[in-house]
Formats: sequence, structure tokens, C-alpha cells
Amino acid sequence: MPDTHSSADPLTQELDSRIQAGNLDIPMLPEVAQKVIAITNNPDSGASELVKVIQGDQALAARVMRIANSAAYSPNASIVSLQQAIARLGMVSIRDIALAASINARMFKAPGYEERIGAMWRHALATALWCKEIARRTRMNVEAAFLCGLLHSVGKPIMLQETLDVAGSEGLQPELDLLLEIVDELHLDAARLALEHWRMPELIIDAVTHQDNYQEAGNGKDQAKLIRAGKQFASHFLFDEPDKDTLLALPAMADLNLYPDEVAELYEQSETVNQGLEAMRA
Repeated sequence: MPDTHSSADPLTQELDSRIQAGNLDIPMLPEVAQKVIAITNNPDSGASELVKVIQGDQALAARVMRIANSAAYSPNASIVSLQQAIARLGMVSIRDIALAASINARMFKAPGYEERIGAMWRHALATALWCKEIARRTRMNVEAAFLCGLLHSVGKPIMLQETLDVAGSEGLQPELDLLLEIVDELHLDAARLALEHWRMPELIIDAVTHQDNYQEAGNGKDQAKLIRAGKQFASHFLFDEPDKDTLLALPAMADLNLYPDEVAELYEQSETVNQGLEAMRA
């Protein structure tokens, strides 16, 4: 991996050296998440395999059922079994619910920064939901959209915990602004290492790594475009940045061949996305 960072800050240099050596403390991906991804990536797998995996984790199964029965997914009728949930909502939606329930902020350890990691993960989840909504509108790969959005900033909590570890070993107490600057500078490199470690599909690795320059994303080009747009929608509705006029006019929308009226229609899906976000966070 080429060294693309020129910061003279010793802390950043040490972290960059760890990245180049592939020496980061990457959390384990929950086994159930690995199995869910493998099943849904295998065209020969069916609903019964997905049900079996989810039922093997009682806490996950209960959470999936709770989310599937929320107003966001089943506003008019209750769902009484995973089989019924898959029949009504589809394997992709149940996969997304299961992944959101198993891949979460609790994977990361940064004492004192739990609230910030929670905010990072809330934004990632909102981005995933917006990516899926945009993919539907642009007739792109809906199956990959959610996972790309969910993992688009996974390098941030990894770099936050890594920076705190290095700073602690050196007896340093960096200011929050410096911490976040380092995280922003290095998180995409950390994300690539994590996604490779977790054996994610190359399409997702390329999309996440090159989300800020999709021309370099290879087969993940379309998904990188989705991430660029999805994270802007998420930031607008969570943090009011960018403002509405700026959001609707962003180049990311034109890159997706979305006309202004189509972007405006997407904007009106905010309540649907917010319902999904609240259901998955419950």
C-alpha cells in the first residue's frame, strides 16, 4: 500500500507506519455476520439457510423479529416467524436488518469516546439506508448498496481506538481536534485493511476505499457513487450539513444521472429512512 500521507506530526507518522505494515488492531467481525454475508453472496443459498444462521443466535433472532415488526417494515400486519419475515420482506431486507443488528458500535473499544463512536455508527447506518434508497431510484445494485453504506466509515472508529492506543503508549494526550483530524486523514486506509481482513467482496472494498474518488474504484465505481451521495444525505438529515440547497446541487447527484426533480423526490423519502434508522437502533 503506497504511503500517501505527508504529515510531519509524529503521532500521524507512527499510525501511518502501522497502516503500511498492516499492523492495526482490527476487531473481529461477528461470526453470524460473516455467515449472513456468505449466504446472501451465494446464488445457490436460499431462505432456509439464512433462517438457520439467524436462529442460531437467539439475541440476534429476537432483534431481527423486533425490527421486522416495526412500523418501518411492517406497518399493517405482524410477522410471527423468520420464514414469514423473509417471505414478506425478502432475503435482502432481512440480511440488512441482521447485519445492522450484528455489526455495530459495540465492536470498537475507545474508553471515553463511546458516544462519539455511537454517532459515527448512527451516521453509517443512515448512510446505508440512503444508499439503498438511492440505488432503488437509480436502478443500481440494491443488494450491495446497504453494506457499502454501513461500512463506508468503518475505518474511523478503528483509527480512533488505534490513535488513542499509540498516544497512550507515548504518554500523549492529543486534543479532540487533532484526534479527529488524524481519523479523517487515515480512515480509508484503515477501512481497506479491515475489509480485506474480513474477506469482504472486492467490489465493496474498492467502493469504500475510493468513495472520494470513484474513478479509481474499478468494479465498485457505481457503489462508490452511491456512498458519496448517501453520506451527504445522512449528514444533512443528522447534522444539517450540507444545507438543503447545497445537498440538492451536489455533483454527486449529477454523477448518478439524477435530475433535480429526482433528487427532490429522494429528499422526500427522509421519513421512510428515519423510520428505518430508528427501528434498527431500537
